[in-house]
Amino acid sequence: MNMIKIPSMDKKEYDELIKQNFIGRIAFKGENYPYITPFMYVFDGEFLYFLSTKYGKKIGEIKRDPNVAVEIEKYTEDMSDYKFTTLQGRIIEVENDDDKNKIKKMFIKMIKDRNLSNKALAALGHSPDESIQLILEEDRTMVWKLVDLKQIVALKNP
Repeated sequence: MNMIKIPSMDKKEYDELIKQNFIGRIAFKGENYPYITPFMYVFDGEFLYFLSTKYGKKIGEIKRDPNVAVEIEKYTEDMSDYKFTTLQGRIIEVENDDDKNKIKKMFIKMIKDRNLSNKALAALGHSPDESIQLILEEDRTMVWKLVDLKQIVALKNP
């Protein structure tokens, strides 16, 4: 019996997968067990950026150990077409106000372009009844950047 090896994607293919999506999962080492949580992200062609609330287990995990794995996937319901990539690196807080504002504007554009429900704003510490512009105007979120990539695994169906 021949084993079929899942083919790898090249950089152009996995960059396109990352651009097409906006939700990924971040895996932290955790204390006793890995901790995985979904995040919305934006991709500028070079770096992945994430917004988060200023509270929650993820903040402690990042501060304890910023080494993470980010997984992004796309698949059809019947699995006839699937792709995924895992990026291993370090997550850091973006602290420069100009950079944070630029990234927050990217998030606002992504949310509008994808016509996401206002209910998605709750994941960023905002009420669905509030204006999306408050992401930029109020300091309720933390901005994160994936850096120092050590490994990228990107596979697709044969």
